[in-house]
Amino acid sequence: MPERFSIVFAGTPEFSVPSLESLIAHPACKVTLVISQPDKPVGRKQVMTPPPVKLCAEKHGIRVTQPKNINRDLSWKNTDCDFLVVVAYGQILSKEILEIPNIAPVNVHASLLPRWRGASPIQNALLAGDTETGVTVQRMSETLDAGDILAQCTTPIDERETFASLHDRLAPLGAQLLVETLTKPLSPVTQDETGVTYCSKLTRKNGDVDPAKMSAEEIDRCVRALVPWPGVRCNINWVPLKLLETSLTEEKGALALPCTENSTLYIKTLQPAGKKPMTATAWEHGCHP
Repeated sequence: MPERFSIVFAGTPEFSVPSLESLIAHPACKVTLVISQPDKPVGRKQVMTPPPVKLCAEKHGIRVTQPKNINRDLSWKNTDCDFLVVVAYGQILSKEILEIPNIAPVNVHASLLPRWRGASPIQNALLAGDTETGVTVQRMSETLDAGDILAQCTTPIDERETFASLHDRLAPLGAQLLVETLTKPLSPVTQDETGVTYCSKLTRKNGDVDPAKMSAEEIDRCVRALVPWPGVRCNINWVPLKLLETSLTEEKGALALPCTENSTLYIKTLQPAGKKPMTATAWEHGCHP
């Protein structure tokens, strides 16, 4: 085993940054190259914006490559590395790429595999009402998220957990588990295929809710899981609105929305089309800034 592991890191969003920072900081690891998705236009003005992982790598003086299709642009494949580490990169890797590292291709996944294989594990854990989740470090295989488990860490899901709060807890947990795993002998365990569940990439349609067809609890889970992306949209009195914050208990200033199963959703903040976010009370009173 080498005294210091050379690592090629592939990641894109904010979730990946703690893992990259932890590898950079660890004396047994040397990140020689970072692969990230291309810069993309953001906001109404469509300003070209680099992904968080690229900014982190540049801050530490690490070379970055941003192929549109990693499986077609293999200009980096001769980079010597012990581990290829993938954390929320956003592209599926070919067998040729998975065979590049000397020791193993390794992935940090934000669920307790084999539950929630796929692109949206945090959101789906909340949508399903799971009471616990965690992170898995797995040895990557050609089948998505089906590789041998190298390590797992479990954490409870709080009753009022949101995507943002759970994301911000799982990212550092994954980073810590990743470093601990890479700096010890690997102990792979085959996944139990009887426990497999899948989740796909989210679209705007996932955020469309209807109180005439859904209970208050179901819509509340959607709000906690799908804000800010893809967002939750609902027609109230034939007015299209984004729901930003809801509750299952009555609160002062909240708008009561009758739902199925004789349930009531309490809307605290919302956003009309083309307007800024506001309290439900302000919207009811016609205050539309």
